[in-house]
Amino acid sequence: MEPKPKTTIFFSILAIFLCVSAASNHPHHFQTQTLLLRTLPHPPTLSWPESDSTTEPDPDESSSSTTLSLHHIDALSINKTPQQLFKLRLQRDAARVKTLTSLASKPFNKTQTPGSGSAFSSSIISGLAQGSGEYFTRLGVGTPPRNVYMVLDTGSDVVWLQCAPCSKCYSQTDPVFDPTKSKSFTGIPCSSPLCRRLDSPGCNNKNNVCQYEVSYGDGSYTFGDFSTETLTFRRTGVARVALGCGHDNEGLFVGAAGLLGLGRGKLSFPSQTGNRFNNKFSYCLADRTASAKPSSVVFGDSAVSRTARFTPLIVNPKLDTFYYVELVGISIGGTLVRGISASLFRLDQTGNGGVIIDSGTSVTRLTQPAYVAFRNAFRVGAAHLKRAPEVSLFDTCYDLSGMKEVKVPTVVLHFRGADVSLPASNYLIPVDNKGSYCFAFAGTMSGLSIIGNIQQQGFRVVFDLAGSRVGFAPRGCE
Repeated sequence: MEPKPKTTIFFSILAIFLCVSAASNHPHHFQTQTLLLRTLPHPPTLSWPESDSTTEPDPDESSSSTTLSLHHIDALSINKTPQQLFKLRLQRDAARVKTLTSLASKPFNKTQTPGSGSAFSSSIISGLAQGSGEYFTRLGVGTPPRNVYMVLDTGSDVVWLQCAPCSKCYSQTDPVFDPTKSKSFTGIPCSSPLCRRLDSPGCNNKNNVCQYEVSYGDGSYTFGDFSTETLTFRRTGVARVALGCGHDNEGLFVGAAGLLGLGRGKLSFPSQTGNRFNNKFSYCLADRTASAKPSSVVFGDSAVSRTARFTPLIVNPKLDTFYYVELVGISIGGTLVRGISASLFRLDQTGNGGVIIDSGTSVTRLTQPAYVAFRNAFRVGAAHLKRAPEVSLFDTCYDLSGMKEVKVPTVVLHFRGADVSLPASNYLIPVDNKGSYCFAFAGTMSGLSIIGNIQQQGFRVVFDLAGSRVGFAPRGCE
């Protein structure tokens, strides 16, 4: 047999290479999933059975777990269209992200001793200034319990609510809490270790009661007496929770009476009630465009889902409020995005950079180099979709009008030890009722990346503080 000419061998090898290359780029090998198209949601109807928390609880009753329903803050907005609510959500989001990144980039203020002066300096800005959250629940305050709406926020620590008498109070749905009508309300002395836990404590020398102030990024603030009070979750009473009783509150708060801080700091609700609920809580935020199932928060051992995949929590020596995790990569269509590495998301020794999980931020922000690589890879995978103009902070939008469903590339966030595969509705979202959809991520020039609540929808996000880890359980609202 005569040997084949070198040119024949060359072209044979080239043909094989091209076939393999074509096969690897064939659309059947590019992973997609179906996005069902929907319109912007209307605000949900508020519905809490008052009987759950009107009976007086036994604060000493042992209960290792409790579950509460959650609603999006939009439910407290009256006479707003879905389009107006969406615009307001993005405005709140921008203010919150600005404050989070500002706080993360500054040195953390050390604890101060309450001053001996008769006045509390209103110029003090708390180191816990993060902006309000997006979800709220209903719980009882005092003995007997008065039911109020409280915002839940993983980016804040201090628990507070508006209190009578008000020198200045914003409008809330329920009557303002009157501490004189509660048998369990107690002011915290200025010399108390609890008072010293505040970032910038003050002291009212007339009655020797500790004072607090928390200022938020949108210009709103709360100021008043630092105290202990019983909180009632359905019929589970939790005694002696340190909270701010705000007599001077101003800003853009909507409807809710106050805030339940769920951060990692010493004064957050999970930290204060660690022994009661075994240092565990979780929430599941339902996608209102796709499900009628309610959102919920669980405190205690029941918070830990068996199907959750966990990633370790990282400690920021400069700031103990936020939940830092390690993001090591992102996949589009089943392939790791080139140009994205763990180094882009690393929390350095000075406390800068890193990635946090936040319930009060809506749109995930990724540090700019990572976002650009991620967005460009998504655009390639979604090249079959008709592009639409940019909308607000979203630079990658599509015109999907007239369609009922479309195929979109899969998106997987790779955390250390946990791969989180996002449903299509968690990253391509409606921005109007005309069929415009946008890629629900944004870039940030800050080193801090934030995993927002749109991307968390439908997962039960588990905060196991005892194990220093965060878990994600798909279909966690069911």
